[in-house]
Amino acid sequence: MQSTTLFQPLTLETAPEKSLDSLKAVKGGLGFIPNLFATFANSPSVITGYLALDAAYNQSDFTPVDRQVILLAVSLENACGYCTAAHSTILKSMMKVDPAIVNAVRAGEPVPNEKHQALITTVREIVRERGYLSIETRDAFLAAGYTPANLMEILLGVALKTISNYLDHISPAPLDEAFQPEA
Repeated sequence: MQSTTLFQPLTLETAPEKSLDSLKAVKGGLGFIPNLFATFANSPSVITGYLALDAAYNQSDFTPVDRQVILLAVSLENACGYCTAAHSTILKSMMKVDPAIVNAVRAGEPVPNEKHQALITTVREIVRERGYLSIETRDAFLAAGYTPANLMEILLGVALKTISNYLDHISPAPLDEAFQPEA
């Protein structure tokens, strides 16, 4: 189901004053303001809340690659093309993850790392089943070396991506040039 754009991406010149610090922080961290963040700026509370949740998520026990894999898996399950392209770009270009692994995740194929496969399976089931997780999947996740606390930390990533995925469904943001190769 394709939606029409309701919110326009804003700039440092057009955003509400209460969104400016958040936009500047995004630009400082990424070197540019992705269109989805620029769209968040239409609501100062949304961009501020999103960045606060992102900061908490980044304090989880997951590695940076694990965190991006979680965000990619959620975006795939929620069918968000914008976020799928963005997290694929981050994994391949910034984190130097083997493109074959990222492509396998995107295609729903198994990845060679069993621990990452358990993570991906768990994340996708949590999203697909609206928070429910089979005992088998939970036990496989724990047997792969993750902790019960990691299950809760996945929920931060799911919440984070649900906000951005759903906003992009409601009001699609133009895909940034930096993410175009992964469209």
